[in-house]
Amino acid sequence: MPGPSTGTMAPRSRVLVALLAAALASACASNPVSGRREVSLISEAEEIALGRQGDSEIRREMGVYADDELQRYVSGIGERIASVSHRPTLPWTFTVVDVPAVNAFALPGGYIYVTRGLLAHLSDESELAGVLGHEVGHVTARHASQQYTRSAGGGIGVLLASIFVPGLRPFSDLASAGLGTWFLKYGRDDELESDRLGVEYASKAGWDPESVPRFLETLSRLDATSARGVPNWLSTHPDPGSRVVKARPVAATFVDGERERNRDDYLRRIDGLSYGDDPAEGVVRAHQFLHPGLRIALDFPEGWDVQNSSEQVVAQADGGNTLMLMRSADEVRGTALADGAQRHMKGLGFTFESGRVQPVSGLDGFVGLYRGKAKGVGPVRIRAAHVVVGRQVFMVAGVAPDADFARADGDFTTALASFRELTSPEASAIRPNRLGLYDAKAGDSWQSIAQRAGRGLVPAARLALMNGFAVNVQPPPGTRLKIVLEG
Repeated sequence: MPGPSTGTMAPRSRVLVALLAAALASACASNPVSGRREVSLISEAEEIALGRQGDSEIRREMGVYADDELQRYVSGIGERIASVSHRPTLPWTFTVVDVPAVNAFALPGGYIYVTRGLLAHLSDESELAGVLGHEVGHVTARHASQQYTRSAGGGIGVLLASIFVPGLRPFSDLASAGLGTWFLKYGRDDELESDRLGVEYASKAGWDPESVPRFLETLSRLDATSARGVPNWLSTHPDPGSRVVKARPVAATFVDGERERNRDDYLRRIDGLSYGDDPAEGVVRAHQFLHPGLRIALDFPEGWDVQNSSEQVVAQADGGNTLMLMRSADEVRGTALADGAQRHMKGLGFTFESGRVQPVSGLDGFVGLYRGKAKGVGPVRIRAAHVVVGRQVFMVAGVAPDADFARADGDFTTALASFRELTSPEASAIRPNRLGLYDAKAGDSWQSIAQRAGRGLVPAARLALMNGFAVNVQPPPGTRLKIVLEG
């Protein structure tokens, strides 16, 4: 039984408090950017070790883009940025990863990555410097370390943070490749601080400080035209439009004369850069999807936005809820095709209306009509084909709200009929698309350039955004532009 309170702290309690205070004091450190004292559970050496561990995973899962000259170019810019940062002595490394998504990210300890997809959307060297400066800022401000400290004990791990991910291809697909424990979101304040540091570092290193708001504006346009928007795991990040507004006055404070942009040299460096998907994962060319490994091809409706992911290919009509998809349906194997197709669709929550066995480009197929409900859309109708290719079964389906189905069904039927098996020579001839350069001429429009010079491989709107233009602003004659060419 405890005795009456004496109003003083027991000796054991005083010892515990003293130990706790000592532990907290030893865990406190000054933030290299702000100078504020903050609790940190990992040392700089531990930061570097964590980054080194993550770097080996990144390189294994994403792949390093195979162009030594380009890697040296990006590293040289990054090292110049790091040298004027708040932590110049970290063992900085800068790597272009072989990923088509538009992104850049950082690991603790000075490991910085940009995707080849991002390089294709930068307009000049100063924008690359601004992006690298932003990522360097995440490291110098110890954003990763603070996330680790806040999540310590929760098993979350450290972060693979992004400056932005438009919906052109969900970057979160990469988490399924074994990188999930490296994904953690930065907060809004961290992102905005890194925007500011990107401006500061790029300017101190001699580049145009307007590069950060300029590229954020391109990202904002990409976001606005994206059919699927930003993945949910990035929902706490400030949108690029608001970041443009905040970054512009910061950049204005650093403008003090001519600064480097180096557009022509940058375009020369990325001439021939791989663009879009790796053929090993299938490639999208305009409205066509080709997969040399699976030896299949499909023509989606012309003008639709086509997105390829590790699970399926999805095409969406502009601004509506009408879409098509293609994916493996190997659950159907080993059964009568008609029965297997209907069971497969029932398992997906759709009710069979009618259908029949019919060949699709000479392949065994079952084409049926189904009804069901789609989240956020309501009642929908579906025309789906299950087609046998060798030992595999694929499903190609068109989905539309009830009210729109009759109007869309002609497109669905035409697309389904285009599904075919590639010959061995056709499959062997597929190469990745690549960037090329083109000088705009009088009378050119994005539409004419996309169709004539680029052979329709990317839509006109995407071509404009890749070159840093609003889609309704045509390129002035003589402007050197990036276009996409067949590989």
